Amino acid sequence: MNQFFISFLAFVAGVLLTIQGGLNTQLGMLLKHPLLATVTAFFFSLCFALLLVLAGVKSYPSGEQIRAIPIYLWFAGGLFSVLGVSLYYYTIPKLGVSTMISLGLCGQLFFSVLAGHFGWFGLPVEPLTLKRAMGILAMGSGILLINLK
Repeated sequence: MNQFFISFLAFVAGVLLTIQGGLNTQLGMLLKHPLLATVTAFFFSLCFALLLVLAGVKSYPSGEQIRAIPIYLWFAGGLFSVLGVSLYYYTIPKLGVSTMISLGLCGQLFFSVLAGHFGWFGLPVEPLTLKRAMGILAMGSGILLINLK
């Protein structure tokens, strides 16, 4: 796939996550608890993901491959996902969707640059350059402008 198409898919993912946040925030308000909305969202996410796996995965990992996976990788991503998603559902009705998403993106942006610079989590190292720092400042300024009342 070319870089433009992959970038477009990343943009679409952001749109879908914003829609998901808005819909599940409504569910959380109607259920009177953001964690109940999170459980519901993850349950149905599991159902949809299982359908996609059954329809599209041609081969599965061997027992040896599964045993080679560090134990924390089985649950750590899920833990952070539940915490992050629940915080989205909790804060969107209090802040508004554009404020929450922009602040969430700000957190993602700053932490991803830090994690990329040091190559944390086994990811490729992406050194912090002057151009990247200027991009962070530009996006940070945009986020501030979005949130100024």
